[in-house]
Formats: sequence, C-alpha cells, structure tokens
Amino acid sequence: MLRFLWIDVVETLLRMLPWPCETGLVELGQPGRNSPVLLTGNFRLTVERVKRSLAGVDAWLLVANSRGVNVWCAATGGLLTNHDVVSVLKTSGIAERVDHRNVILPQLAATGIEGVTVHKKTGWKVAWGPLRADAIPAFLAGDRQVTREQRTAAFPWPERIEMAIAWAFPISVVAMMLALAFWRQAAPGVLALVWGAALLIFSIFPLVDGWLRGVRARGGTRAFDLAQRGLPIALWLLASVGLAALLLASGDFSWGLLLRWDLVCLAVILILTLDLMGSTPVYKSGLHEDRLFRIRLDEARCKGAGFCEQVCPKDVFEVDRAARMALLPRADACVQCGACIVQCPFDALHFETPSGAAVTPATVRRFKLNLMGHRTVSAGETEASIADPKAPPA
Repeated sequence: MLRFLWIDVVETLLRMLPWPCETGLVELGQPGRNSPVLLTGNFRLTVERVKRSLAGVDAWLLVANSRGVNVWCAATGGLLTNHDVVSVLKTSGIAERVDHRNVILPQLAATGIEGVTVHKKTGWKVAWGPLRADAIPAFLAGDRQVTREQRTAAFPWPERIEMAIAWAFPISVVAMMLALAFWRQAAPGVLALVWGAALLIFSIFPLVDGWLRGVRARGGTRAFDLAQRGLPIALWLLASVGLAALLLASGDFSWGLLLRWDLVCLAVILILTLDLMGSTPVYKSGLHEDRLFRIRLDEARCKGAGFCEQVCPKDVFEVDRAARMALLPRADACVQCGACIVQCPFDALHFETPSGAAVTPATVRRFKLNLMGHRTVSAGETEASIADPKAPPA
C-alpha cells in the first residue's frame, strides 16, 4: 500500500511527463485458463491503478507499449497502435496460458486501435471495457456489457484536483527558479499564486463548464471557440481585482507593485489555461483544429452495428436496433476523439470541417494527432504504407 501511495504521489506530480513501465504479461491474483485477459498501456500510473482496482480478481493483464503515455493520449496520438497490441498478444505468451481468444481493451484506446485489424492479425477478438479502471470488477462480474454510465466520461472533483496538481508542480518549479533569480522576496507569494490559481481554476471548472455549454447552445461552435479563447483574460481580470483588494488590505498597495503582480498572474493563468479544455475528458483541446469539426453520419452506409455507441466517451449515439440505424441525439457533446469513426466497419461516419470538407475514415485511422493537433504519421506507420493506400494498416 505504501509503495502504491508513493508511486501515486510522485507520478501525479510528474503526470505531464511520460513514465513507462515494463511491457508484457502480468498475473493478477491466481488466473487460470478461462480467466479474462485485459490490456492497457505502459504508463506506470495507469498500470498501478488497474492493479489496485482489480485486487481480489483473478485475471491476466497485458501491458502494451504506449511509450509511457496514458491510453487516451497514446492511442489518439499514434503512440499506442494496432502493431503494439498485436505485438504484446503474440510475444507475451498469453496464447499458451488461456483457452479462449478474447481480450478486453480500455474504451479510450478505441481512438487508435482497430478491433477488426487486431482480430484479423491475431485471431483475438477485441471487446471494449469500461472507461474507468475502478468499474472493471463490476463489468467482469456482470454480463460484460458496458453500461452508459461506465462508458461516459465525466470530470469529477478528484480528477480535477489531480490535474491541478499535475499542472501546478512543474510550473511552480520553474516559477520559483525565476523568482529566486529576479524577485527573491516575492518567491513565497509566487509559489502560493501558482498553486492557488491551479487549484482554483480546476475547482471552479463546473462553473466554467456551465458557461461554455451555454455559449455553445446559444452561439454554436464559433462562439464557443471565442469564449474558450477569451477565458484566460476573463480569469485574469477577476484575479487582478482580487490582487488589488489583497494589496489594499495589507497596506502595501502601489500601482507599480500591482502591475508586477498582475504580470506574474497573467503569465501563470495563460500557462494554466493554455490547454485547459484539453486537460479535461469533456472537451477537445483548444489547440486542435479538430475542435471545430462536426461528426456526420452517412445513413446509406450505416448498418446499426453499434460500435459507435460502445466506444463514444460522451454518449453521443443511440442505436435503433429495429431500424438498424445509428442516431446522434447528443451530437453537440462530441469531443472529436474519432473513436466512432475508427471502429465503424462500414465507414458510415466522418468529420466535416467548417468549410464543409470531409475528413475521411482512412485519414482519421492512419494519421494521428500530435500535441498541436496536426495529423501526422503515427508510430505504427511508415511513409511507404501512407503512400500506398492498398498497404495493410499497422
């Protein structure tokens, strides 16, 4: 327990950095030949939390190479690919340990892992598990059907505080070094400002969320984008008023001092909110062009298979089984992760840009998003396979 707490604390502080652990096969409890096989990436914090969530469960855990990055970011960014899943299935020895060929992948890996391709290359059938690790035991104990609650992303306060800490720690290290070099007497205040601002911004996120949703409902995507970009300035203006009041109350007010603190506060807020939306599971990164895309359904192609409904983290889809047709009653909630597009075997879904151009399923599957939101060749691809559209995907 102490070991996990140590890992949890240290890796939460350093969460913004890749932290790989060993790949391969891990035995949880006393698994047998019919025990479930689960797979995750080799971001150490994720692996440790999956182990803790599955305490008392007999299962096999495959750790694939995600380059030390969490599953969602790795799969979306081309760091956890079909090749990595195929590789661990073939090299871990799991095929000799079990009598079945069913592997459960985390739902958030659906942005980059194609279940059909994995099955074709290995004979293993892919099922998508719950979004959160702590829901896996209930999923395994039941009928192994993910409920709406288990597959829908939220941003509860423990996760918000964790993200605040993950942002505050590296920023505070750099800020303290600068303060000690250029404004030594202000160092304690700078430290308090960084941590206070981070905790406050993520704590009040439900209020920000409500405001942004209201803007989106009234003004559409463009207005929402402007509101998102204006958020740092709004927060800074509020912080400036608070700083002025604090300096007045302390009897240490001067316009020069207020200006210096305002500049420090502006820098901290700009860094903290640089990708505030991308730090949440409920919005697309404000740095990504995809934030302006709309999800579109080609009804002529749709067969109502339901893969879109299974992997969508925002519960956008409902499938009419009688009509064999997918519906998008909550399309405005889409976070443009592309999981539905990647998994649809009929290519019935695609993105549409603000200009009306289509971003095809082939593009979404093959080109992955880097940190700035540009689609580039993923780690599991080669330039040759990109050039040859007939080449099999990685």
